Amino acid sequence: MSDTLVERERRLQTGPDAQIDVLVSEVGPRDGLQNTKQFMPTADKQRWISAAAAAGLREIEVCSFVPPKLIPQMIDAEEVVRHALSLPGLNVAVLAPNIKGGERAIASGAHKITLPISVSRGHSLSNVRKTTEAVIEEARALCVLRDALPVEQRPRIEAGLSTVFGCTIEGRVSEEQVVRDAVACVEAGCDEVGLADTTGMANPTQIRRVFRKVRAAIGDRLGGAHLHNTRGFGLANVVAALEEDVRTFDSSLAGLGGCPFAPGATGNIVTEDLVFMLEEMGLRTGIDIDRLLAIRELLRQSIPAEPLHGYLPALSGPARARMGAG
Repeated sequence: MSDTLVERERRLQTGPDAQIDVLVSEVGPRDGLQNTKQFMPTADKQRWISAAAAAGLREIEVCSFVPPKLIPQMIDAEEVVRHALSLPGLNVAVLAPNIKGGERAIASGAHKITLPISVSRGHSLSNVRKTTEAVIEEARALCVLRDALPVEQRPRIEAGLSTVFGCTIEGRVSEEQVVRDAVACVEAGCDEVGLADTTGMANPTQIRRVFRKVRAAIGDRLGGAHLHNTRGFGLANVVAALEEDVRTFDSSLAGLGGCPFAPGATGNIVTEDLVFMLEEMGLRTGIDIDRLLAIRELLRQSIPAEPLHGYLPALSGPARARMGAG
């Protein structure tokens, strides 16, 4: 690896002494592409990741280590990670749904590995064909593999709790179960626990309440928010999470994405709109919005059948120029 875990953590630190206030984690190359019908060529994925890094994105989830027969878009996962690792200053994140995928992720040299763990048993069985408890045990096994590595080579392991705010298969999800699962993930050895609104069912009041409960249970092991815009609440939920001191948000360029195993779940919050809103609120992201918007043309050319979402691209140049004016 080009830098140590400590150096990466220092680079990604947010706060008054850092260059950014909020970390925007781009998940388009993974979450965005897993639902597309057109295959994006490997070279185009690499250009996308390079352009996103050049625009100022410090963390990109570049792929998932899954069987290609299930998600063909990820057939080139190792090659994509290898390219991403060549980009200086980029925290390379990946997703692994099980221990086998985790082994591949560790071997790839990725800096951060997210293991998706569904609070909803129905979604867990649909998504990874295992119960929630079984996946937490796989997280424990993955942490054992991590701990066997030299300190400077250990990736950060995130438990990505999904369907936290509701499930299209089971409906309401118990907030008490969310807290119990978060605690179990920390006890299994995970470095952090992120909370995902996989189906876009959350509302701002719920966001505040659940993040507050989980933080009370696991403290600074609470990670970021992964939000979807299924019901149009995505950015409102970002503001609610900010009020609970959440400072990392996943988003996808042009709002690509969704969960193929959660019926009715549409795309992620739009990176361009998220960055614009945060900067307008006076929160530094370190991202060049014009460079970010330019990447949409690459998507148009590479996967022309996929709809590209977002309010910001419809604005004129002078309107966008207000960014940072406070």
